[in-house]
Amino acid sequence: MRQGAARAAFVGSLVTALAVGFGALLPRLLLPGDPPVAAAPSAAPSATRAERPEVGLHTGLPLYRPLGIGIAEMARGEGEPPWQRRAMERAARLVPLDTLAPTPGLTPEDPQIDPLEGLGRLAVIQPRGLSPADNVALDGWVRGGGRLLLVLDPMLTGEYDLPLGDPRRPNAVALIPPVVARWGLAVAYDETQDAAPRFAAFPAGTLPLALAGEVRAEGERGAACTFAAERALARCRVGEGSVTLLADAALFEHEGLAAEAGQGASAIAALFDFAFACAPSGDLAGKPARCGGMSGDRAGIGRDFGAKRGLSSRNSYGGSSVRNRSVG
Repeated sequence: MRQGAARAAFVGSLVTALAVGFGALLPRLLLPGDPPVAAAPSAAPSATRAERPEVGLHTGLPLYRPLGIGIAEMARGEGEPPWQRRAMERAARLVPLDTLAPTPGLTPEDPQIDPLEGLGRLAVIQPRGLSPADNVALDGWVRGGGRLLLVLDPMLTGEYDLPLGDPRRPNAVALIPPVVARWGLAVAYDETQDAAPRFAAFPAGTLPLALAGEVRAEGERGAACTFAAERALARCRVGEGSVTLLADAALFEHEGLAAEAGQGASAIAALFDFAFACAPSGDLAGKPARCGGMSGDRAGIGRDFGAKRGLSSRNSYGGSSVRNRSVG
């Protein structure tokens, strides 16, 4: 009898303890933002930093650091990384580059420092202007097997809280490097186009466009290129490497448009995958490179993925346009 009473008391105390513990845990389970108990399994975690490939980044836009924030301030934890950087770092380990050309060593005896050495992928986005040495280095790097994403916007549409003439302010009109013409490419701009943003398809997804240019391939160069996104985007084989030229930077200027284009995924990561899928060391998923001819590569794109627009030749970079600016 006593054993039964003791057993009942023990069970009662155990139930009470469990109830108290669950009551203390319940508020934590229902905190705002926590998934409900019956939620579907979450998606597979993103790749770790070690698994993401390195991508060099050279840009005149505030993509890596916010405007007005220097390296020292960022090291102290001041300022939030730009949304563009967070999006790019989901797919790659960024290597910020101030120059593309080799620079002298610390001492006369030291060898030159080549910023492109060891890199298989490079994103050059609305650069402030490439020096003659930068052009030479970039050409040699691409022809040797490098994969380049080059973004040159003939008319930026983002807003930057800096006065005109401030060296930190991005170039509103792209400075077309001479190496682009050496690759047989040009960017044309239609001043009469509708200023409203729009979306255009490319094999890896959708791109937002706003006052975009058109990529043109001169002479026989078109045979080595594929076009997409209303010809605002082209990917061309150059030597052993490739150049993906995007004549619009809206994807890197407008967070809302980028989010709408991504439809729940990262439109920037999709562009990276498209541009760098044929890197010698494999694509962004770590798969071996399996690149065929650029007239019909493994991404399944044809020679012309978008409708061609008739643009005035007088507005073509490399012609007589007042926007014809080049470095070197």
